[in-house]
Amino acid sequence: MKGSILAMNKKSIVYGTFMVLVTVVMLSACRDKRSTGLEYARNMYDPIAYNQDQPNKNFANGATAQTPPANTDPIGFVRYEYANTKEGYEASAALVNPLPLTEKNLLEGKHFFTVFCAPCHGDKGDGQGHIVKLDKGISGVPAYHGADAVSSRGGAMATMPAGKIYHTIMYGLNAMGSHASQLTPTERWKVVMYVQQLQKIK
Repeated sequence: MKGSILAMNKKSIVYGTFMVLVTVVMLSACRDKRSTGLEYARNMYDPIAYNQDQPNKNFANGATAQTPPANTDPIGFVRYEYANTKEGYEASAALVNPLPLTEKNLLEGKHFFTVFCAPCHGDKGDGQGHIVKLDKGISGVPAYHGADAVSSRGGAMATMPAGKIYHTIMYGLNAMGSHASQLTPTERWKVVMYVQQLQKIK
């Protein structure tokens, strides 16, 4: 009997001590409304690396964001050497599609063409996309095939070289904006590959 009372008292003491600790922790978290309370792994909240706009004593100008060294490119960046000029456009004719002509590349090119180009140029490359049909104010969207399909820069669309098509996708022309931000260089070449298939339509 005496032993069971002592065991009950020990349990009560442990339980009471635990409750007091829980209460202290809860109250300590509430004492300052700006406090986040107890935090686990504080270094996960405060990164070791500097933020871009944070002062940085490691550099002479005191800024974290530095201008990259000359002649360096970001990772994944592909340099395009041809300027957005008539001369650059004409020089781009020398470019050759680096991708092999495969069914997979053609299918992917068709997909990108359908998403980005077909709304104006049409699924068949006839210049009769649904935007052109809906808005009668839009005119001059070139077809890629046919004897009367000519580029506004001159020359038949059916014989336009791959490099010039790429250049136009890169920079845009007239009402067509640049698609450089929507398509990677590889995706652009896949579109060029598909457009060249549309050029062969009689």
